[in-house]
Amino acid sequence: MEFLTFDQWDDRLWDRVRPIYDQAFADKGAKPEKIIRNMFRKQLCFLHIGHDDGRVAAMALTGKLKEANSLLIDYLAVEEELRGQGIGIHLLKYIKDWAMTSENYNSLIIEVEAEETTENQARVAFWKRCGFVLTEYIHQYIWVPEPYQAMYKKLMPDTKLSTDGKILFTYIGQFHKASFQR
Repeated sequence: MEFLTFDQWDDRLWDRVRPIYDQAFADKGAKPEKIIRNMFRKQLCFLHIGHDDGRVAAMALTGKLKEANSLLIDYLAVEEELRGQGIGIHLLKYIKDWAMTSENYNSLIIEVEAEETTENQARVAFWKRCGFVLTEYIHQYIWVPEPYQAMYKKLMPDTKLSTDGKILFTYIGQFHKASFQR
């Protein structure tokens, strides 16, 4: 499996990635394509893919949290029929290594749904297995009904990152606001 990162919008690439994105997020608050295009136009994000023999097997959309010197994992998905084979873990390792070496980020942040459902608990367990720490603070957005919690992973032992979920959500909120602004 080869992993690549893109910082420019590419229609043909998105056509190959979109089925995985839609499969995983279409009914779970996926950002519309026009917003993702805007994120690339404003240089707020990166698209990471894992592909094998030209077939895209996994994708992640990440965002720059400059104030925290962190990379937000906005979306990460593996093609449904390929799940359970460790591809997501390999993509995450690639993103972690890339974030440290190519962009000098010192931490990764993700937001997860806080409702205690089997599906949400499985997601939290996945991120914990990958070294992420769940914060206690539960954030309620005004535009989506589900509550969220932040998780973080420091990439270096001496990383100065707040572990207060409320503070992490100020960074996440700034990213989302910038994503939707023209």
